[in-house]
Parts: sequence; structure tokens; C-alpha cells
Amino acid sequence: MIKYKKDTDNIVTLTIDMKGRQENVINHNNCDLWRPIIDHLQKEKKKGVLKGIIITSTKKNFLEGGDLEYLYTTKEAEKIYELATKLSQFFRDLEHPGVSVVAAINGNALGLGFEMALACHHRIALDSSDIRLGHPEISFGLMPGSGGVIRLLWLLGLEKAFHILTNGRKYRPREALKVGIIDEVAPTHKDMLEQAKKWLMSQDEAIRPWDKSGGRIPGGTANHPKTIRLIQQLTADLSKNTYNNYPAHQSILDTLVEGSKVDFDTALKVERRQFTQLILHPKTSNMIKTFWYDYNAIKKGINRPKGFGKFRPKEVGVIGAGRMGSGITFCCIKRGIKVVLKDVSKPIAELGKKYTKEQLAVRASNDTITVQEAISLLDNLTTTEKTENFKDCDLVIEAVYENEMIKSKAIKETEKIIDEYALLGTNTISIPITKLAKSSFRPEKYVGLHFFYPVEDVPLVEIVKGKDTSDETIAQAFDFVRAIRKIPIIVKDAWGFYAARVQNTYILEGVTLLQEGYPAALIENLGLQAGMPKGALAFADDMSLKMVLKYEQQAAVHYGSKYVAHPAVATLVTMTEELGRTGRFKGNGFYEYVKNESRMLWSELGEHFMVTKESFDSQEIMERMLFVQVIEAIWCMQEKVVNSAAEANLGSVYGWGFPAFSGGVLQYVNSYGLDAFIKKCSVYKKKYGPRFSAPSLLKKMQKEGKEF
Repeated sequence: MIKYKKDTDNIVTLTIDMKGRQENVINHNNCDLWRPIIDHLQKEKKKGVLKGIIITSTKKNFLEGGDLEYLYTTKEAEKIYELATKLSQFFRDLEHPGVSVVAAINGNALGLGFEMALACHHRIALDSSDIRLGHPEISFGLMPGSGGVIRLLWLLGLEKAFHILTNGRKYRPREALKVGIIDEVAPTHKDMLEQAKKWLMSQDEAIRPWDKSGGRIPGGTANHPKTIRLIQQLTADLSKNTYNNYPAHQSILDTLVEGSKVDFDTALKVERRQFTQLILHPKTSNMIKTFWYDYNAIKKGINRPKGFGKFRPKEVGVIGAGRMGSGITFCCIKRGIKVVLKDVSKPIAELGKKYTKEQLAVRASNDTITVQEAISLLDNLTTTEKTENFKDCDLVIEAVYENEMIKSKAIKETEKIIDEYALLGTNTISIPITKLAKSSFRPEKYVGLHFFYPVEDVPLVEIVKGKDTSDETIAQAFDFVRAIRKIPIIVKDAWGFYAARVQNTYILEGVTLLQEGYPAALIENLGLQAGMPKGALAFADDMSLKMVLKYEQQAAVHYGSKYVAHPAVATLVTMTEELGRTGRFKGNGFYEYVKNESRMLWSELGEHFMVTKESFDSQEIMERMLFVQVIEAIWCMQEKVVNSAAEANLGSVYGWGFPAFSGGVLQYVNSYGLDAFIKKCSVYKKKYGPRFSAPSLLKKMQKEGKEF
């Protein structure tokens, strides 16, 4: 596993090469393998035959780590604390062979792997845009627990360490160098090892800042008046931005604050205690379940049709250079896929190229990619007004205006050009795929590819299966979405598909609350406190009130005689037809807009929708807004609109912003408790109507003692 080599200058190179694995991993189970090596190195130092140590890897990654499955299933605080202590002591020993240690990082170093790199005295990374470094644990509701928090505190100071640990970014080498979590980059593997040796030869004795007499934390400790003011500001910002819904953020801040007041080894104990408490928090379990287990289930193709080879698109056509088409183009270009971007004229198509160029320039400016890489990627984009340019495309995605006639015309024109094996996709948000496929002479190769705005930021794509869409086409669409590193969920061709259908319930409930006499500001603020990314009325404006109504009209058709009109419909009709306020695109809705950028609630809203509620139950209002989404998602499971809890959960978090700390719509039920959820549905149904009825799937699960 670990190859030992010493040169004539007494520099030892330790090369990590875990047998039988594609990646090098460190966790509590295998860190004991390092014990004999550490002991030997310490003996070598005493003999005076050890000048320095280089740690590197033979694999594509340097070192990644952690055992989320163990952490997720272990519910004993003592065991979790022991695990963290074992790893923490190993990293501490790494600092104390009495010589300098360099991490020569030739691949990804994430989580525990980066904690090990931080335990080295110097870090040099290979200058490759494919490498990722840092602490992404916050994305699972976690924090480092074996010294990562305290080492960053001592290296960068409290403020910088807090932001790095809570943003969850996986840094490319040049970004990591800029923020200060590595010390050098090297152009080649050979240069990296030479730079490591050069640095080691220049060192006398290896002592970390925290082990030096009089060593100080940059910016001072939490006892310094300036730092106290900073902590107060960070605490206020945390409350404002997260509504205290994410315990990991608070645990990181508490660890940094308390850890700055004590000596280094005591600070490590503080970190381990905070880590242990966090692991046992229900919200952490929710996030691990969804963002680790569910994400990996989808990534591995849990619902991808079996029996079809992997589809590797080399050239993609995009019809429409508007906001969506340009976003799709950029996502393809960024992954090295050639794109032909078409619009009604080449100058309009060039606007899409301009957008892609701007996005690449932003990433080059922050060292996400190099300038040369940006230029090279842009060379893969061709703009045109001619459909004939699609002849070599493996896939063409139509992203034109949401109009059936325009989309049908695009289908017919494109199918005359592309070959028999190419796919044709549509980015429609409301028109049934089966209906659009009637314009196609090969509907089996026609598929819905529903991206979300802004395309470059939202990681979800709904793959919509029409009545005649073949399984092979779905498998190929899945592979394309994975190729551009987005999360694919496969959904049935039903009204609103999945994301828009469920999101609409949140909007409708917010509008209903307004109609019931609650203040608009209260509704919006409680939506945020519940964990949604924005208030229900803001969502309505962004989608457009006419589209909200359209989805409800589609629901009426879907349910037929069983349909019960939603109480929000009357208010929506008043807004759109009587008051002429239809949403953000028109510059007026529940909000009023300044140059379509900033917004504030419409000043005359209270004149048309009187505030009559003098008191309110904030917990009940928040639950109402979340329950309607959860119930609709369960209806989608029952009606086979989505076919797995993993897709339902990730689709809800990434598709419209259901609270991440809940783990998604179905994990919300698991956490709430199935019996308690069904009981509360009954209470709300009596008070507010049939939209709170528990679907029969829930009652079946209750009877069988199952959960999602």
C-alpha cells in the first residue's frame, strides 16, 4: 500500500498505492497501516539519517477519505469520538517525525485526505484543472473532525478558515494557492517532486506554527476585541443566511472560536467533540442519506435502463440562443463537447457565443480554468442559422420559445438533417413530450431534457420519457446528462413533470395564505425560515402567475371529475385578469421591480388582499408550506412520475430548493416519522381541505412498517 524509497540525500518518498482500488482512501480502518512507517521514520531521525519526507501517490487521486457509511450507522457518541481521536493522533504523529514533511499532491485530496495534507509542513499540488482540493464536508452537513478545522484556523485565521470550511468548495490547485491552503503548484509530476525536495533541503527543523513558543493565530484569538466583533458579525450573518437551520455551520464557528482560546491539542479535543455531536444530529443524517447515498445511487444509474452501452456525445446541437440555449451550450462546452448553436440568424446565435465566452472568462479570472483552456474550449463552439450544420451531431436539443407550433417546426427541420442514430431532445417546461413527438417521424428517439434556470448553476436535469420514447434513448439521455456532470432524474410525461408540479404546490399555498388574510411579508419570511430559497410569492412572480395557473389547469384535466379547485385560483385570476399583474417578466406581480433587478412587495397588495389575521402560528404556517410539497411528491411516487426515493429527494432539493437540511421531500417524512406525518395530514385536512389528504401509498407503507 505504501512504497518506501530513500535517496542519497536522506529524503524519503512515501508513495501511496492502495491495492485493488481505483482510488487511495484513508479512514479509521486503514490508518493503522501507517503506524510502523511513522515509528521507523522517528527512529531514522534519531540516527541522523533522515532529512525530509515526501508523500505522494501513484494513482489519479492523491488521497480521499472518510467512512460515511460507518458514521451514518453508528449512533454511539463514544465510538465516533474514538474514531476521530484515532485519526487525529495519526495526523499529529505525522507532524512529529522531527523532520519536514511535504505533501506532493498529484490528484484529488478531499475530506480526510486533505486533513492529512494539512498535517504536512508544506503542500505542493500538480497544476491540473482536473484536481480538486479541500473540505467539502459541509455539503453533507458535516465538518472535519481530525484536525482540519484547527489547522486551518492556525494557518489562515478565524475568518478565512470559517469561509473556506462553510462554502464547501472543491478548489482547483491555482484557486487553492490563491486562498492559501496550499503553498506551491508545479507544472509536471517530475517538477512537483523536484520542488518538494528543494524545499526540504532548505529546511533545518520542522516545527509547526502551533508548536512554536509564542506562535500566534493570524488575526488573533476570540479574546481579542477585533476578533470578538468579527465573531458577532459572523454569527449574525449565519442566522440571516441560514436561519440556523444548518447545525454544521454553527459547529464550525463554535470550534474556531473555542479552539482559538486554548492550546493546540486541547483545541483538537474541542473539534472532535463538536464533530461527534454533529454526526448524531438528525439533520446531518438527513443530508448524508440524500447527498451521499441517494446521489451515488443516481450517479451509478439506479434507474438507467439496463442493457445499453455507454453513450459518449462528441458533438451536440442546440436550437435557440436565449437564456436556456446559451446555458446548455456553456455546460457542454465546459466539458469539452463540441456544440453547434443555431438561431434564426447568425448574429443572434453569436449572442449565445458571447455569453459562453463571458462565462469562460469569469472562470479564467478566478483560476477555475486557465486562459488557454478557455480559448481552447471556445474553439469547440460553432454558431449558425443553418439547420444543415447539425449533420454531425449525436444529439440536438431544442430550447426555443415555449410554443408548440415553433417547437414542432424545429423538430421537423432537424430530423431531416440528423442521422438515424442521433437523439432529438426538447427543453420544454409545460408541453407534453408525447404531444410534441407527434411532429416526429421517429418518436422513439425523441426525449424531454428539462434543464432549470440558471442552467450553469442548477445541477438537475429531468429526463422526460414520452409514450414512444425508447429505453435506449433514455439510457443515452442519462449518459449525456452525466457527461456534462449534472444529476439526471427520469420522470414520466405527466402534467408539470415532477419538479414544476411539486414546486407549484408551495406557490399555491403561499397565495392561499395571502387570501386567508396573512401579511405577504410574513408569508415570505416564514417560507425562508422553513428553509426554502425564496418566498412563495417571489417564486410565483419568477415562474409567472399565468404559468402557475396553467399548471393548475393541467391538474384539472389530469384529475377530471375528481379535481377540487385550489383555493389560490381565485387570487391568481384576480392578479392576472383584473389587475394585469403577471410576474417578474412583465415587471409586475406580487412584487414591484426596479429595472427588473431588485424587488419589493407591491405597495398596493394590502388594498386588494386585506390583512385580517391578528395572530398566527408560525410553525403551522411553515409546516403547511412544506407538507403540501411533500404530499404532492408522494402522489408523484404513487403515480410513477418518479420511481425512486433518491430521485424524488435530490429532485426536490436541486430542482426547486426544498430544504437541504431535511434531506428532501421523502426523507422529510422519514425524519418526521410516518405515523406522526399521517396524523398531522389528517389534522390539516380537517382545517384546510383535501389537498392535505395523505396518499394511499403512505397508508400502505404504514401498514407494512416501511419508510422511504
